Amino acid sequence: MHPDHLAAALVLWNYHRLNHELLPTDGILVFGSNDLRVAEHAAGLFHRGLAPWILFSGARGRMTQDWKETEAEAMAGVARECGVPEEVILVENRATNTGENICFSRELLEARGIVLSDAIVVQKPYMERRTIAALDVQWPGVSFRASSPGLGFEEYCVGTLTTELVTSAMAGDFQRILDYPALGFASVQEVPEEVMDAFRVLVDAGFTGQLR
Repeated sequence: MHPDHLAAALVLWNYHRLNHELLPTDGILVFGSNDLRVAEHAAGLFHRGLAPWILFSGARGRMTQDWKETEAEAMAGVARECGVPEEVILVENRATNTGENICFSRELLEARGIVLSDAIVVQKPYMERRTIAALDVQWPGVSFRASSPGLGFEEYCVGTLTTELVTSAMAGDFQRILDYPALGFASVQEVPEEVMDAFRVLVDAGFTGQLR
């Protein structure tokens, strides 16, 4: 990766991550992902005593359409392997985007009589901010804190998650942060000029594969 592009990618990476302090909460929500390290991270939070249950939400997406299981089922399997008891795992396997993650997770919890006042939402590192922005609008009245695997950008980009793929995904998520408030999907986020500049650098460099 060209040094200028790497520098811009690091700016976006740091912007997307919120570094929330985590406290004991009503539950853990894990939204669909092609990265099963997210499920491992959620299991770790459960074992730290931060919540009494974990809800995994997700069907199959562009990057997981060939999986034998839905994203939610695959992540739940990882949680079981990490020692999370079956009785505290909830699975919602219909959602195909963040809005549906929120809607269908709410429906599942309401059907079980579970009322949230606060929760931890676990995501990929570069989706923390966009997920919280969506929750601000689509699940008001609940206090959410974001968490993700504690990896740096280059450490995160391994295997099929190449720096090019992740950088394109970060650019796409940043564009949605800009566009979604006007559509009523998310809250407005402050965007420093250096972050806008980094986004422009990456778009000009061709990291456009996941733009809307």
